[in-house]
Amino acid sequence: MLKIALSPVFAHALPEGHRFPMEKYSLLPEQLLFEGTVADSNFFVPQLVADEWILSTHDANYLERLKNLELTKSEIRAIGFPLSEALIEREICIAGGSVQAACFAKEFGIGMNIAGGTHHAFANRGEGFCILNDLAITANYLLVSKMAQKVLIVDLDVHQGNGTAALFQENPSVFTFSMHGEKNYPHRKERSDLDIDLPDGTDDATFLSLLDRNLKKLIDEVQPDFILYQSGVDVLASDQLGRLSLTLSGVQARDRLVLSTAKSQGIPIMCCMGGGYSKRIKDIVEAHAQVFRLAQDLFF
Repeated sequence: MLKIALSPVFAHALPEGHRFPMEKYSLLPEQLLFEGTVADSNFFVPQLVADEWILSTHDANYLERLKNLELTKSEIRAIGFPLSEALIEREICIAGGSVQAACFAKEFGIGMNIAGGTHHAFANRGEGFCILNDLAITANYLLVSKMAQKVLIVDLDVHQGNGTAALFQENPSVFTFSMHGEKNYPHRKERSDLDIDLPDGTDDATFLSLLDRNLKKLIDEVQPDFILYQSGVDVLASDQLGRLSLTLSGVQARDRLVLSTAKSQGIPIMCCMGGGYSKRIKDIVEAHAQVFRLAQDLFF
């Protein structure tokens, strides 16, 4: 059965200027239920991830200052959200959702998180709307728990997963692969194990050709026994922050390529949603919904 971690409701707790596109986290499950892609039984409310797993990735001092709401003004500005207890609890819950979804992936082949993909969070700081790195926490959980020996992180958000790259630069058990806008945020890129920098205006054909060639090569060379997939939809031409030119069908083909590769190779995969900032919320929701439809079609 496809199991999907729900995102904690949080948009209402933000100042009005910060709410869009947070609304997608409640609209997406509603859309999937309405169209019949999933049922209520497919969703689960994630538990807060234990501190020991956060500390497998993040510094103890950083976690303590987060929980005590002691970040500096400059640290809060870098994150982009006003700091609150509700925000910190949400981040811990999202990380728990990714860990639990990964456990379901071991059982069913795939597990998903409506939220997650917080790839800009470093060991000792957050930035770019990311506070705790759920991808890194999940990878470390899988490795320490002996659920995986080699994790491949496939990050196809338009922004480089700089926090994830930095966290695993010295860890040969995790291979970080990021395809992202060359001139987009973050302006100071970190070094992933494989970075593909895309020029502004990259279209479907170019993106998919690069992904197909490199993903096949990585499966052969890295031989991962688990994949974590950051499936941000800010690669869309309609995205206000993206600067690439993918269509909805291009994003669907991207997701199909990643999921079908995992399925055909028998590699468990956990998918988290990442970014999406198109002007119309329905474009964001539709782009994200496609990966859930594909998960049902390909795995169940």
